[in-house]
Parts: sequence; structure tokens; C-alpha cells
Amino acid sequence: MSSEPTPEPRARGRVIPLGQNKAGHGRVTPALGATAEAKADMPATMTRACARRATRDPRWPHIAAALADLRERHRHAVRIVDADCACGTLLIETVRYARALGFTAIEGQGVADAPALIGRARAAAARLHDPAIGLDFEVGGLAQALAREADFSADIVLCHDQDGGIARLLAAAGTLVIGDPVATRVRRQAA
Repeated sequence: MSSEPTPEPRARGRVIPLGQNKAGHGRVTPALGATAEAKADMPATMTRACARRATRDPRWPHIAAALADLRERHRHAVRIVDADCACGTLLIETVRYARALGFTAIEGQGVADAPALIGRARAAAARLHDPAIGLDFEVGGLAQALAREADFSADIVLCHDQDGGIARLLAAAGTLVIGDPVATRVRRQAA
């Protein structure tokens, strides 16, 4: 048996060997994709559990492919908005994954209307100690937050539901909108 780690598949047939990021530096955890430095202050069990939840999200393959595509186009900065972010797990893991891919300037914006969930998201974001990652979580209405984002649109907008009157706001808020196919399918079946 080889002592070399098995490569992890990525979009468009490219691979990043486990144990290093795209630039060949640092440790990358298989389930998370974050460098060891980015997760140093979090307990390992908490990091793995959050990563499992995020990577099981039906949007994760699309998120990973979109970030890989941006890096393949030699982008070094990315801006991600999570509309209705809840406690921020998916957004936090997304920015960590972006950092592991080699992005050097990552801005994440999470919006939800539940103050308790935003408090949890802010606490989790405070545990990140990477100067390349900037995270902001705000309590507010989704429509107002997306309207503000239209002035400086994001590269990626994450959302649960793209139906209804929100679709136009989502399209204006970002270049690529990644919606939850399960939420959209359930809503269409209910109608």
C-alpha cells in the first residue's frame, strides 16, 4: 500500500492531493478542504461536524465547482452572499474551502431574520483567524438585504428558494445564484 494520500476529485477533472491546497502548501483536511491554520482555534470534532453538514447540503457540489471555476480563471478574490444563512454553517465552510483553493481575499455576507441564529453565526465566524477571510452576518429582511447587494454584486449568491418575487432580487445580487433544489422541488409539488 502506498503512503501517498488518495487524490480527491474536483470539477473539470482536476485534482488536489489530500494534504495540500491547490498551490501545494499546507494541510487540507479531506472532509473540509480548509488549511490547518484556518481551523487551528476550533475543536477538531466541531470542525468535522460542521464540514459534514455543509458538504451534505445539496448545493455543495455546485458551490465547489463554482469556486474551482473562478480559481481556474485565475481569480484571487471572491465575494459570497448567503441569503437566509441561518447559523452560517454553509457560508463559513464555503469561505474556508475558498481559502483552501488559494483565494487570497474572501468576503462572505450572511443574512437571516432570526437574531439568535445570527448570533450563533457571528460567534462561529469570530473563531476564524485568517486575515484573508472577512465574514459579516446581519439580521434583516431578505428582500432589503438583496436590494443592497445589487449595488456591488457578489460572485456567488446562496439561497434556499428561487421562486416567487425573490428571483429578480437574487439575479441582481450576484453573478451566479445557487439555490437549494430540494426546497424548490418541494415548493413546486405543494403548488
